[in-house]
Amino acid sequence: MSEQKKRTELQVAAIENGSVLDHIPSEHLFKVAQLLGLEHMDHRITIGNNLKSSKMGHKGVIKIADKFFEEDEINRIAVVAPNVVLNIIRDYEVVEKRRVELPDELTDIIRCNNPKCITNNEPMKSRFYVTDKECGTVQCRYCEHKIHRDEIVLK
Repeated sequence: MSEQKKRTELQVAAIENGSVLDHIPSEHLFKVAQLLGLEHMDHRITIGNNLKSSKMGHKGVIKIADKFFEEDEINRIAVVAPNVVLNIIRDYEVVEKRRVELPDELTDIIRCNNPKCITNNEPMKSRFYVTDKECGTVQCRYCEHKIHRDEIVLK
C-alpha cells in the first residue's frame, strides 16, 4: 500500500447497513449522543470525536449499524447541531445523504422557558414555530415567547 493511501484511509470503520451522522461539531457530539439515547441502544455504535475535517477543522461522527432514524429523532438533532449530514447506508453504499435542518415547527421536543406558559402548567404538548433557522430561534405557539438556540431546554 502506498504511503499516500495509508494517510487517506478511513479513520472509522465502514458499516454494512445503518445511519451515519457526519460533520457534528465536536463540542456537540456527546449532546447528540445523549439526545438519541445511544446508551440504551443494542446496535453496534461507533463514535469518533475530534476527527480532522477540511470544512470544520475538527468534527464528530456517529455510526449506528442497522438503525434508521425517524423524523422526530432527526429534528432533535437539528435543535442542537444543525447542518449535520445524515447518510443512510445499505450494502456499504451511501443511498441517501442529506443535511439535517430545523423544520418549520417543533412539537413536544423543547420546553418553553416562560414559567407562565400553559405548556408548563397543563398536561399538553409544547409547540414552537422556528422563526430563524440560521440562528436557531423559536417562538412558542401559545405564549409567543422567543427562545434562542443557546437557551433551548430539550424535553
